[in-house]
Amino acid sequence: MVRLSDLNDVEAEHMRVRASEMQPVPPAAWITPKPLKDCTVAIVSTSGLHRRGDAPFKVGAIDYRLIPGATDFGDLVVSHISANFDRSAYQEDPNIWFPLDRLREMAVDGEIGGVSSWHYSFMGAQPNHAALSNAGEEVGRLLAADEVDVALMVPV
Repeated sequence: MVRLSDLNDVEAEHMRVRASEMQPVPPAAWITPKPLKDCTVAIVSTSGLHRRGDAPFKVGAIDYRLIPGATDFGDLVVSHISANFDRSAYQEDPNIWFPLDRLREMAVDGEIGGVSSWHYSFMGAQPNHAALSNAGEEVGRLLAADEVDVALMVPV
């Protein structure tokens, strides 16, 4: 992981300013979920992953890509574009960014009820969270339609 002290002064200051401009997210009402062993789980990631045939993400992208639950990591590519983005962990084990194999294992072991048929990937490093609201609401509706109980949020 890159630390601010590892960056040049201009980039480090840019990151400090962006962080200071982020708005807090108010807490939502608490719900009591059903046990994980009965839940269908999906992944929502900001890794910029997509299938080889999909359009790559562009700078400032506010859309998302569908990742089928049966996908093989060999069919996925990364188009996250940050200069400060270290891809070496993903190259060693894609589950670090997108823990699909771990979810499959958990389903086989009975720790979760099942793995969703669809998962979702966004481009990370979004300074304007409000711009993502339409895509976020759409993904929420898709998750509900697929009867997903738990969305595992994986920020990258």
